[in-house]
Amino acid sequence: MFTGIITDVGQIASLEKSGDTHIKIKTAFDTSNIDYGASIACSGPCLTVVDKGEDWFSVEASDETLSCTSLGDWKEGTSVNLERALKLGDELGGHVVTGHVDAVITVMEIEEIGDSTKLTLSLPADYAAYVATKGSITLDGVSLTVNDIGDDFFNVNIISHTKAHTTFKNLKVGQRINFEIDVLARYVARMTEVNK
Repeated sequence: MFTGIITDVGQIASLEKSGDTHIKIKTAFDTSNIDYGASIACSGPCLTVVDKGEDWFSVEASDETLSCTSLGDWKEGTSVNLERALKLGDELGGHVVTGHVDAVITVMEIEEIGDSTKLTLSLPADYAAYVATKGSITLDGVSLTVNDIGDDFFNVNIISHTKAHTTFKNLKVGQRINFEIDVLARYVARMTEVNK
């Protein structure tokens, strides 16, 4: 479980395909207190630590993970939003994030407005019912608030602090990013469906 508050921007040091894809990520985290088997959200997906060194950790991604997320676009040097798993008693500064990516969506437009950046993003029809104005959404692991919704798009605003401390400073129009709906929206929709 995560909060969508990014605590480091790491960098892909290497990717090696051997059955699954072994991904080495450079980080500013103190890796001495990262356990083998720990979960770290890496630009959205929750991945398991399988190896580590002084300034890096490694995870493995299956072909399924690569095909259902933007991890298949990663290459050496790619920046990655990182968040360690939530501990009981930690501040829940964003919203409850599972690290299970629902879809890969596209950045349609980037507009600078004052010190903020307005993003317009594609909205898959299958997930439109789960996205609400002023509701929470997770993009590349970052907890954000939805500003506006259209038939096939939605908008969020990125404040300057968030932009400076995440991979969003490098976003480009056409870029694919990981999208996770709010887990509360998922359960409300399921309860509504069951109680019809």
